[in-house]
Amino acid sequence: MNLRILSALTAIATLVVSTNTSPAQTKIRIEDYVSTGIEDPTPIAVSGFSGEVLAALSFDLYVMGFKIVPEAEAQYTVSGSNAGRVEARVIDRIGGGTSLLARAYSGGSLRQQAHALADDIVKVTVNRQGIAQTRIAYRVKTGTRAFEIYVSDYDGSGARAVTSDKVLVAAPSWVKGRMALFYSTYKNVFPDIVSHDLTTGNRQVFASYNGANLSPSVSPDGRKVAMILSRSGSPDVWVSDIDGKNLKQLTKTRETEASPTWSPDSRTICFSSEAGGRNALYTVTTEGGAMKRMSVQGVSNVTEPDWSPDGKWIAFTQQRRGGFDICVVRATGGEARVLVEGEDPSWAPNSRNLIYTRNQERLSVLDVPTRQSKDIARVSGKSSGPSWAR
Repeated sequence: MNLRILSALTAIATLVVSTNTSPAQTKIRIEDYVSTGIEDPTPIAVSGFSGEVLAALSFDLYVMGFKIVPEAEAQYTVSGSNAGRVEARVIDRIGGGTSLLARAYSGGSLRQQAHALADDIVKVTVNRQGIAQTRIAYRVKTGTRAFEIYVSDYDGSGARAVTSDKVLVAAPSWVKGRMALFYSTYKNVFPDIVSHDLTTGNRQVFASYNGANLSPSVSPDGRKVAMILSRSGSPDVWVSDIDGKNLKQLTKTRETEASPTWSPDSRTICFSSEAGGRNALYTVTTEGGAMKRMSVQGVSNVTEPDWSPDGKWIAFTQQRRGGFDICVVRATGGEARVLVEGEDPSWAPNSRNLIYTRNQERLSVLDVPTRQSKDIARVSGKSSGPSWAR
């Protein structure tokens, strides 16, 4: 069976292909993947590839909502080779054998060419944005209280450390359109926020006020930074220009606020707060004013929100007895859906995939509609706190 997503506000139109009928027999059904459950992956056959190209392509397609099946069961077929360069052809079997793509890839490594092919497959078959050529940042535990910030391809390949401080670090946040990060570090004993240009290696202290300086979050327009500062007593949400000027306090509670995340228009910040007792989600505008509690039904004790780039969803962590869950709720509030066990969710640029921490030590990529997930390649040490570049 196959379901194809067609965006229609908060509804999703899915194309269902029965496994008990010929591939040409289809029907249309309208669904919302958050409220009605799991979507079936798109069946696809892959042939002619080997080694790291086949491995990369298989990983990419799986976490982007496909299932590799024998050709007789496939809606689409991908055939090709990787002798020196990646060459591929994509056929729509249901569409009467229509050729959707015939392309040869050059430049970069064979793995990079495979990622480019995967993104093209997603585009020409189901008309979605691919994620195979994106990057992530995260932290890796290297000692008892020592962590380093790493960056890599989204599947964990090409991982490299960008710090070597052997101290506690946390909460990397990408600057949109730049190879640059903001994150918190205990390099100077107390937590400071630093900005780090990954191209030049230049690192500067961004916030070093009395008390804690935590959880930097760069706005989607790249002009502002939200953060948690305790300079006025308790940890509150503050915002400033990206150069550190025009610092402004947005919340003023006695309780702890944490994990600010931006709406796509860079006007509203969602965060968690203990103001009502247990952790809940709240919003506040950058203009200030009263913080507003979000209606998040069906779950409790929630934190670590992340606003999807399309503005429709907020992913977050539910802390429960014995573990954590990754959940999602409409940005307007409502019934939440538990997706998978884990924590630290971060949306991909396509607002469909999430990367999260599994078992407090592994990073895994989740395709939200199908619930298909795979661990990324692991470097030495426990990985956590991922941030997807977008």
